[in-house]
Amino acid sequence: MASLYYSSTRGAGERVTASQAVLKGLADDGGLFVPETIPALPDSLENLAKLSYQELAKKIMGCFLADYTEEELSYCIEGAYDEKFDTPSIAPLHQVGSEYFLELFHGKTIAFKDMALSVLPYLMTVAAKKNSLQQKIIILTATSGDTGKAAMAGFADVPGTGIIVFYPKDGVSPVQEKQMVTQTGDNTCVIAIRGNFDDAQRAVKKMFSDKKLAEELLSAGYVFSSANSINIGRLVPQVVYYIYAYLQLMNKGAVRAGEQINVVVPTGNFGNILAAYYAKKMGLPVKKLICASNRNKVLTDFFATGVYDRRREFYLTSSPSMDILVSSNLERLIYEIAGCDAAATKAFMDELSEKGLYTLTEEMKARLADFCAGFASEEETAAAIKKIYDADGYVIDTHTAVGAAVLEKYRAETGDETIAVTASTASPFKFARSVLHAIDPACDGHTDEEQFADLERVSGVARPAAIRELETAKVRHTGVTDEAGMEAAVKAYLGI
Repeated sequence: MASLYYSSTRGAGERVTASQAVLKGLADDGGLFVPETIPALPDSLENLAKLSYQELAKKIMGCFLADYTEEELSYCIEGAYDEKFDTPSIAPLHQVGSEYFLELFHGKTIAFKDMALSVLPYLMTVAAKKNSLQQKIIILTATSGDTGKAAMAGFADVPGTGIIVFYPKDGVSPVQEKQMVTQTGDNTCVIAIRGNFDDAQRAVKKMFSDKKLAEELLSAGYVFSSANSINIGRLVPQVVYYIYAYLQLMNKGAVRAGEQINVVVPTGNFGNILAAYYAKKMGLPVKKLICASNRNKVLTDFFATGVYDRRREFYLTSSPSMDILVSSNLERLIYEIAGCDAAATKAFMDELSEKGLYTLTEEMKARLADFCAGFASEEETAAAIKKIYDADGYVIDTHTAVGAAVLEKYRAETGDETIAVTASTASPFKFARSVLHAIDPACDGHTDEEQFADLERVSGVARPAAIRELETAKVRHTGVTDEAGMEAAVKAYLGI
């Protein structure tokens, strides 16, 4: 019998097991599933430090996914973290001077989303069997650039599943777009929308909570689920790599067991930093969680003022995966700091939907002490790429650079020299044009192919397989719609 259950942040949804939460993705009341308690670390840091990434993942994920057997978890994790990753360590820690970058881009699509989306299809198909699900699972997701490709790479041709991805037509990098529109697999569908990520995410969440649509799907033999970080099956695997980063610091002799570190996370939808928060709640010695935003600094303002206000101009930046004004995963943190009060959380989310903003109570603001936040302008982002390259020859992508710039400002403002780990969320090859513009503007007029060669020369690193494959990949998905047409597009693809 499972010992850890999940409930909705908004209270009306039923209490479910981990496998049921993974299958559903979103609760029936529109809320997000949260564990009823955050489990403690399953062993001492000294013992955990002896484990491989896969062994650690089994232990940490097993704490959260309590109704999965040890054999089921082994099957999921060993199938996910294999030669699809180009390094045996899966998530290596790279030192640059006195700073550390946790490289989360060694998977199939060269972005951190691979860390969770490699394992989610396994978790989901096992969950379907456990719960005797007869319907075909349709993964419906909105992406700001990386989730879509990583999800499709994971779910392509997985029996009993289909996947539909919506992305903002002019809001992703050329590499991100080409990765998506060339995706193979008979069960994959990619549709661009005229609008931004928030538009796509809003329509997707609306479809999830549409009971009439759910009935139509059911009668046609389908059920929706999500691959966004709103799915707890996405969030739990992300907890693992923060613990792994700390253990690597221990093994390098950089910290002693129990010594605190800071964690810096470039953040858009708030899932990646929430996973770090869960790691801290489990007992990982984390002092500050530093939330790094780009010019779309809704989260920076939220942590500074206690007011979440999405009523602002939306900017397209060189770090497009963070171009988000409605950070869906923040709802899980709101639930936590509201004292797990689902009614209060629902009221905040209703206010955000109806008025575009909400304001925390003073008591809730006081519970945000684990976090601090900052943002980096486009100029500061480029300067961080250049500075790290000039100092060490190490090349980081634009999102990681936002984290590096915010950390530098945080240190200057606070004097806090605590060892910090910055989540390095994507390969620089995914954003070659912006990265090269920062390092060597003379490359600006070059073609995409020339820029990949430039970046190989500059970085001393061969282009990843994911980039090489794009050179001959054929475009397979050409659909475009607006927000109002998204439901019709889903129905047309499913033939209902």
